[in-house]
Amino acid sequence: MPENSPDRAGGRPRSHDLTPPIRIPAGLVVLVGPPASGKTSFVRALVEGRQVDVEAVVSSDEIRTELFGASAEPADSGTADAADARIFEERDRRIAARLAAGLSVIAESTNVTPRARERLIALARRFGAPVTVLRFAPDVADLLQQYTERGRTDLTEVDVRAYAAVMNRDAGADRLRDEGAAAVHDVPGRRQSVTPGEAAARFTFSPCRPPGR
Repeated sequence: MPENSPDRAGGRPRSHDLTPPIRIPAGLVVLVGPPASGKTSFVRALVEGRQVDVEAVVSSDEIRTELFGASAEPADSGTADAADARIFEERDRRIAARLAAGLSVIAESTNVTPRARERLIALARRFGAPVTVLRFAPDVADLLQQYTERGRTDLTEVDVRAYAAVMNRDAGADRLRDEGAAAVHDVPGRRQSVTPGEAAARFTFSPCRPPGR
């Protein structure tokens, strides 16, 4: 449905269609949200809508698959820790390369803990890049429904609830600003009857491409 077109049910534009998009400055965009909260669907909509290049999204899950395969399961906690270290070193390398080139980059991982965000914010500071945080905070009922619908086997319901509890405790907007975020925006979802594509349309990103492309 085109922007500002009449709503099919009521014959009037939906209020969120009339809201100017939020402009995200060039720099580091940190997604913060539990698993199954809609982060991947959101960035997929950004890429499909050509709002960002696929190279602008650095996903720890995708790096894990690249390095270890989709079905790789660590044999023990030591192996898992070594794998995580390698994944996040590669993630940081890719983020640093884009920031060094003056390009925006979207860090797609849960980032619900202060320690995880501290590492990313330190990277941004190294290159003098502003940090924008996009929060994905559905209520627990919606989160568990999305988890069930996606059929994830790498996490349990207990894991998802635990991530949500940490998010509620340690990732409020005021805390994120205190940590160094220049701006914090909540991304709407199921609770607001907003699709990933509609949520993506609420933001514009600049610039995400090398000069001359």
